[in-house]
Amino acid sequence: MKKLVTLAVLALTPVIAHAEGDAAAGEGVYNRCKSCHGIVNGDEVIVRGGRTGPNLYGVIGRTAGTVEGFRYSDGLVAAGEAGLVWSEEAVAEWVADPTAFLRTHNDDSSLRSKMTFKLRSGGEDVAAYLATFSAE
Repeated sequence: MKKLVTLAVLALTPVIAHAEGDAAAGEGVYNRCKSCHGIVNGDEVIVRGGRTGPNLYGVIGRTAGTVEGFRYSDGLVAAGEAGLVWSEEAVAEWVADPTAFLRTHNDDSSLRSKMTFKLRSGGEDVAAYLATFSAE
């Protein structure tokens, strides 16, 4: 029984660690994102960034593929229409491999993301940093 409980705890540990990011560390990691993405609240530019990607202000809690005026991939729009709302966990998974995320989320191996950049580590930190710019 003790072995079973230990295995259960070990199996859950990555999920718990994955969900917790460090916003302060994420600010540094975000430097890799700002070449394509800014963080702007109305007229207030919080982080000046490129315009290749959508504005990330309020991304946590927002339905995927819904920034007005930005042209998303069909797969991301479909994910949003199917109910995908960006959580810290979803953003961390997305930035690790956007195309794989779309294919898994939409159960369609033909989909491709317009975002080709992959953040191999620090995704949970970037997500925690972005959560500090919640629209709420």
